[in-house]
Amino acid sequence: MVSQSNHETLSMTIKSSILITCPKGIPPYLKQEILSVGFPVLSETVSGVETEGTLDDTLRLNLFVRTGHRVLFLIREFSAESPEELYEHILRIEWEEYFHNDEYLCVTSSVDHPTIRDSRFANMKCKDAIVDRFSKKYGKRPDSGPKKDGVVVHLYWHGKQCRLFFDTSGEPLSKRGYRKMPLEAPMQEALAAATILATGWKGKGNFINPMCGSGTLAIEATMIALNRAPGLLRTNYGFMHLKGFNRFQWEKLRKDSRMKMKKSIEGKIIASDISPKAVEAAKKNAMTAGVDRFIEFGVCDFSQTLIPEGGGGVLLNPPYGERMGEIRELEKIYQGIGDFFKKKCQGYMGYIFTGNFALAKKVGLRTKRRLPFYNGEIECRLLEYELYEGSKKTDRFDRV
Repeated sequence: MVSQSNHETLSMTIKSSILITCPKGIPPYLKQEILSVGFPVLSETVSGVETEGTLDDTLRLNLFVRTGHRVLFLIREFSAESPEELYEHILRIEWEEYFHNDEYLCVTSSVDHPTIRDSRFANMKCKDAIVDRFSKKYGKRPDSGPKKDGVVVHLYWHGKQCRLFFDTSGEPLSKRGYRKMPLEAPMQEALAAATILATGWKGKGNFINPMCGSGTLAIEATMIALNRAPGLLRTNYGFMHLKGFNRFQWEKLRKDSRMKMKKSIEGKIIASDISPKAVEAAKKNAMTAGVDRFIEFGVCDFSQTLIPEGGGGVLLNPPYGERMGEIRELEKIYQGIGDFFKKKCQGYMGYIFTGNFALAKKVGLRTKRRLPFYNGEIECRLLEYELYEGSKKTDRFDRV
């Protein structure tokens, strides 16, 4: 926890707890990412991993973490039994040592307390304490509201325990900045990255993505293969609005990460979709991400997707279906995926990401692994199939 002294609260080099949040099912992959970036793992929950470091360290985490949502830097923790007690604790924190009163302030929260029926009330009490502190000290209060493009404070209040964080990400890390044309029901970027990492993909072999939609899976796979930092496109983070933000260090981190990027990929990345509109969106998103020249796009039914020699992985994210008419039609599609795997993908590993387990049975192949994920509130599985070539077993992607 950050010390309360003026000297230390001004510093970006005092260590504190850092909580990186993520969707359910992703912590095992986020944990490996945190370790690979050089940070310790202190604890793991169902929707986050806790490490430690300085505010300066949050720059590195925001730039390099693919599977996390928010990088939360702990400011203070205390006990509070009522909204009034919460307000008094927050009012005593020297917020003026952290940011200027002309910054825009947003408060978010995770609240589970018997006195709070609506978390927006807790947000308001927290926000009021912060702006009242500025008003009493300077006669002027920061503007505040729901936008996350300035200073973002996150309140965690469960039972008596209160933890206050700076959300150093601002907008979620999954908003990379390349998805200008998302289409309907796109897979969110952090989930796509975790799904790809779960297959063991590191950039060797071929990565085939039929039913590519707006291209998120293919783009994330390409960035992983190129060792491209996922946060390079973003121009605004929460940490940029705090006192002591070192822009020189941030630009050096970005420059160093570009120097470590690979120039080519050992294999092909192919993305196809039956919808010309989807393929056009995927191309434009890949262009915005700066990876379009590494992906081969095609307009075709998934079953006609080009499968080059050499092995690798084929990953599909078919619709889950909600209405009976859709389900009957999708049963044929899932059966078709099974046929596609058997007839055209021999020597590859096959993967299906789905939230409909009944439809998954229609594939007609035995799964090697069934990895749990969540797409929003929908419980999903990444199904892995080992597709034999004759009598010979195939190798999976190179493992981390």
